[in-house]
Amino acid sequence: MKAVRYNGAGQAPSLEDVARPSPGPGEVIVRIGGAGVCHSDLHLIDEDQGFPAGFTLGHENAGWVEALGDGVSGLSVGEGVAIYGPWGCGRCHACQLSMENYCENSTRGEAGGGLGFDGGMAPYMRVPDARLLVPLGGLDPKLAASLSDAALTPYHAIKRALPKLKGGDTVVVLGIGGLGHMAVQLLQALAPVRIIAGDVNSDKLAQAQELGADHTVNTGNASAAAEEIHAFTEGRGAAMVLDCVGLQATFDLAPRILGVNSVWTVVGLGGGMHEFRFGSLPFGCELSIPYWGTRSELMEVIEMARDGLIHVQISEFALDDAVAVYDKLRAGDIVGRAVLVPSAADG
Repeated sequence: MKAVRYNGAGQAPSLEDVARPSPGPGEVIVRIGGAGVCHSDLHLIDEDQGFPAGFTLGHENAGWVEALGDGVSGLSVGEGVAIYGPWGCGRCHACQLSMENYCENSTRGEAGGGLGFDGGMAPYMRVPDARLLVPLGGLDPKLAASLSDAALTPYHAIKRALPKLKGGDTVVVLGIGGLGHMAVQLLQALAPVRIIAGDVNSDKLAQAQELGADHTVNTGNASAAAEEIHAFTEGRGAAMVLDCVGLQATFDLAPRILGVNSVWTVVGLGGGMHEFRFGSLPFGCELSIPYWGTRSELMEVIEMARDGLIHVQISEFALDDAVAVYDKLRAGDIVGRAVLVPSAADG
């Protein structure tokens, strides 16, 4: 079968023929219906993140159960499932709480499917344990695949901040890409706040407005953007800044727009830095860097999608287009989320 393979830091991914997997004891084979193309893959490809070369990319995946290994119960062949992304040990305290994203025994070199282990940019994917699969309940896998990261990551971040958000507050979402366009929808569903969407791309700002953002700001000029945000909030500043980019430009902007007793949450992997010290942020401000989300939160995200509260806006591509799609993503030409959909011809 065809698969999009990671060839090491600094090397372009390639489409190669690999063996179709079969399930061992306790394992499940999923026929992939959609694999999201995530911006974090570019950091994996461009920078040394500690992952060994030689695995199939794709950590946002959904499809149908194809085959069950010995001892697997509770799943049926043909059932639609989303694949939970971060694979923990399954035994530590965090994993027992479904928080495998904070597994106490995880290693950087093997973080999950598409991150050290073979992922979903192929017709079939081996999943090591049935606990990592969440039923889709009728959702189309190609529309649901990116819920496992593009929705789960901001959902986890927003839930952590909810106790500090109240009516009349403003949340600024920086970066309206895969995560950001979901964050706008999630904030609408979860919090009684006004939403400002910030980006440098006018098409993405238009998308945010269509999705319900109360105001949009072009952040290309940081001083002008900060002034506009302070005017919108009548000088109070943002109760939360959710940075889905993480570049130095957004790290520099966030401290200028945060209000007192606020939350600055960074989920983007752009490599920006902040010199944290007394006085570098407003009084009461919390700075956090959450990672992905829990298995139970993925269940919640899927339920929200089933109820029509959120949806991933996708651009569909064939598996053969994967390398070109990464180039489009790098150029900022993808609005919403690109999703690879394998065909019967791919194996």
